[in-house]
Amino acid sequence: MSLVNLFDAASRMPAAWSSEVLGQIGTASVKLLRMDGTPVVEESHGAAEILIVLDGRLELVVQGAAVAVGPGEMCRIPAGAHHEVRPGSRGTLLIVEVPED
Repeated sequence: MSLVNLFDAASRMPAAWSSEVLGQIGTASVKLLRMDGTPVVEESHGAAEILIVLDGRLELVVQGAAVAVGPGEMCRIPAGAHHEVRPGSRGTLLIVEVPED
């Protein structure tokens, strides 16, 4: 068993919006990233993502719909869904990336 303090790990990350893989659970990747308020252009992925806000706030547009995710909340982004991060998103984000069959 290994213990990771997510807030300490996020504070040591050299750049915001650059995720770090903390581990694997089956085929799922568990990632951590630090949000710094800058927007991220629209993207889509071949895997579903579960976005869990540990602290702060994540402002998204998913498939054209605005979504706000606060501390302790999560949002599931289906594989292939277009999404972007709006300005003002700050805090610590845990991502579980789940490849779809």
